[in-house]
This record gives sequence, structure tokens and C-alpha cells, in this order.
Amino acid sequence: MCLLPATPDVCVPLAVFGRADWAVLAGYLLLMIAIGLHAAWRERRHRKGTAEFFLGGRSLPTWALAISIVGSSLSAVTFVGAPDSSYGGNLSYLILNIGGFIAVFTVGLLFVPRLYRAGTVTIYGYLAQRFGETSRLAVSLMFLFGRMLASGARLMLAAYPLCLLIYGLQQPTQWQLIAAIALIGFVGTFYTTFGGIKTVIWVDVIQFALVAGAAVLSIILLLQKIPAPIEQIWAALAEPGTAPDGGSKLRLVDLSLNFAKPYTLWAAIFGATFLNMAALGVDQDLAQRFLVARSPIKGALSVIASQFVSIATVSMFVVIGVLLYVYYRRPDIMHAAMPAYTPGANQAAYQQFLLMELPPVVSGLAIAGLFAVAQGSMDSAINAMASSAVADVYWPIRRWMGCAIDPNAPAEAPKVTVALIGAVMTLFAIVCVFFYDPQHKTFLDFALGVMTFAFSGMLGVFLTALLTRRGNTLSVLLALATGVIVITVLQDGILAWWTRWLFGRPVKLAWPWWMPIATGLSFAVCCIGRPKPSQSA
Repeated sequence: MCLLPATPDVCVPLAVFGRADWAVLAGYLLLMIAIGLHAAWRERRHRKGTAEFFLGGRSLPTWALAISIVGSSLSAVTFVGAPDSSYGGNLSYLILNIGGFIAVFTVGLLFVPRLYRAGTVTIYGYLAQRFGETSRLAVSLMFLFGRMLASGARLMLAAYPLCLLIYGLQQPTQWQLIAAIALIGFVGTFYTTFGGIKTVIWVDVIQFALVAGAAVLSIILLLQKIPAPIEQIWAALAEPGTAPDGGSKLRLVDLSLNFAKPYTLWAAIFGATFLNMAALGVDQDLAQRFLVARSPIKGALSVIASQFVSIATVSMFVVIGVLLYVYYRRPDIMHAAMPAYTPGANQAAYQQFLLMELPPVVSGLAIAGLFAVAQGSMDSAINAMASSAVADVYWPIRRWMGCAIDPNAPAEAPKVTVALIGAVMTLFAIVCVFFYDPQHKTFLDFALGVMTFAFSGMLGVFLTALLTRRGNTLSVLLALATGVIVITVLQDGILAWWTRWLFGRPVKLAWPWWMPIATGLSFAVCCIGRPKPSQSA
């Protein structure tokens, strides 16, 4: 087996994932399984009620919640995609953090106080108080649909770099990807089933430490391998023409008015703001963190603090990408230390570096970090979907049937629901293997874009509930449908078709712009409805 050749006559042998690396990875997996077994043992001694299973007694510290938000929002897309983005481009990916800052303060000041004080198991309970049970059911089903798509896609994408470890640096077959997905899905579902939200959050903290440690070790090793001082590296990266667009690798702000480019300043201010507001404010996956805080203020602080942690974390992966550019593509700096192979601009440079260049044990830690980001986003999604399925779907149906609901009853239904959702998510990720084409859509665009089908309409509904006294059940349903329809017609192929028919030429619109357009229209549609007197807030 050999790597992509550096020249037609040179082929570099594949590095071996040694016994020490396997021991590290096995230790991580055994730790996750042990956490699940410990949670099951504690459950037998102290049986949790459903509310405690999903809310953790509202007793978790702010710092852990902030780290957990970041740990769950990270994924293999960030672990691999962020370094590849800066390796083949520049630092403009970081500009999206401007929208993140606007979003966390908006969510912390507007969303958290109202949703926390609603006193419900999920954020969608507030919509029942505002618009009625039918609206809550519709939005929660939309969440379940959107979160299954997004988390299933993330799980599928995580299998690609995992196959780097198991099968080597070759294009994996579909069956190899399926095996990798099954491994990630089983371990993540196992410990989530018994522990509830408390276990999810503390596992997130452990996994985040592993991911951050892998990033720091990668940066240190790259700086050691590059035979130049930091000043020379900086100067080389600042040279015009080092990025594909003719600018420098250190270019952070793109003032272009080209709406087809995803990482411009304007896309960050307008597009990324709406995407982050949806992720933090209307997606139970991340919003469940501020619901389990000790108070609304601490919940808001956890959301705001998470942005600072996120910037530091993502910045490390982006720095890895530009250092990889120097390491692999600047022979004038590397000289005799230049590697014998050079990944292309669109190839997975960080994946290759992890396996080919890291020393024993460190390589195992890095690959364990890849497992961690995959499972960190999965376990949170499973718990969030289970909480919504039970509190927003199962309980209302039981009430409608005249059955009593006891939130403090033993959490048997939640555990069964967690296990079922974990299995369905794993199966959905396997289905994605047969439909995803990595040659025509990047990791970042695919995983980030798929979320907007559900969340644009949901964000429009929540903004209506929080900012106005308008809206009713019918307008909520129409707003959700509007979000899905608008996002659909903005997809690249469909947009090109109808704009060519309408304007005589195809138009391309980058994914950050989908959310503000669809959310704005959904908000307008939701506001059309007149509320019943009992539903106005």
C-alpha cells in the first residue's frame, strides 16, 4: 500500500498505527464504556425521574456547560474541515465568529430568560404556552427531522477520517464506512442511554480536553518540524499570492460583495448570526445546556462564555491548516526537512499528518480526539431528541388519551427512547453513505447547510413568540413550511435552474445567506396570524 506520490516515480509507504497508539485508542473507548456502566450502576442505586434524566436537577456548573456547548458543536467536520479550509485557502473561515458573538449575546439576553423561566423539559414547551400544543408538536417534529439530518450527516462524515486509521490513506469503500459508523454509533449510544444529560455534559468535558490536547500537540509538533522561526513562518504566510484567490494565507477579512462566497464579512455579520442563533436558541441539542443551569443568569453566561472557548478552539485548528501549508508546500522554508509527499489543496492534509507524522501515543491521542468529536456531537443530539420525543410528543399524546403524566416517574421511557434514537441515527448515517458525493460538495457546506431546512422556520417561529404578540397555530405551521420551501429553492442546483429561467443566467448563493432569507420570510408568515387572547404573551 502506498500514499499519493510526490512525483510520478516516488511513492511513500503508509505509516503503521502502532501498538501504543492502539492501546491509547482502546483505553479511550473502554473509558467511554466504563462511564456508561457506572451510570447504569448508579441508576440502579438511585432511580432518576424523567425530568431529572433530561434536566440533571438543574445543578451543573456554568464552566462545564460552556465547554459542553463547544464540545457538542464541534464535530469531525471542524476537526478535519477547519485545517483543510486554511490549508487550501486562508483564515477567512474565522470571520464567521463575528456572527457567533452577535448570536450568543442575543440568545443570552433574549432567549434564555424566557425559555428557562417557562419551566419546561425542552425549549419547545414554551411554544405550547405561547401558541398551543399543536404548535409545540409541529416544531418539535421539525426539530427531530432537522437534527436527525444534521447529526446523521456529521456521523457519516466522521467515518471518513476514521477510515484513515482503520484502512489506510485510500478512498474507503461503502462497507468500510458503514463499519466505522457502527462503531462510533454503538459506543456513543451506550453511555448516553444510562446517564442522561449529566453524563453527556461530563463526557463532553473529557472529550473536549482530548480534542484540545490533540490540537495543541499538533501545533507544537509542526513548529518543531518546520526549520524556521515563527517570524519567518509569519512572513511567508503573509506573502501575496499564497492563497488561491491571490491574497495571503493570513487574510482574515474578505470585504467582497460576492454572495457566492461563504466566508465574507457580510456573510458573517448577517448569515452566520442567524445560523448561530438557531443552533443555540431553537435547537434543543445545544439549548438543553442553559435549561440545566442553576439559574437563568448562569444559563446565559454559559452560552456567552462558550463563544470565547469556541474561538480559541477553532482558531487552533485553523492555525494547524496554515502550518501544514508551510510544512507540505513551501520547500523554500522546509529545505531538507521537506516531506517526500505533498497533499493537494483539496486533499485531507491534516488526516495525512496525523497518521504519517505524529509519534507513537501522540498519534493515538489525536485519533482518539477524532472519536471524541464524533461521539460528542452524537451523544448530545441523542439526548436532546429523546427529551423532545418524550416531553413534546409522547407526553402530550398521553394527556390527550386521558393518561396521567408524572415527570418524576422512573426514567424507563427516556432510556428506551435514547437507545432507539441512537439506532435510527446510526442507520440514517449509513443511508447517507450511499447518497453523499464528496467530489461535488465540501464537508463544511454539506453538514452546515443541511441544518437550515428545519431551523430557518423554527427560528422564525421563536422570534415571533419572543418579539411580538402575533402568531397562532396555523401561522406557525405555515412558517415552518415556508422555511423548508425557501431553503429548498435556494439549493445550488435548483437555484441555478430557476434563476436561469427567470434572469437568463444562473445565480449562486453561498449557504450563510440561506438562513437570513428563509428566517425572514418565515417570521413574516408567522406574524400574519392573529393570536387567541389566551395565547398572547
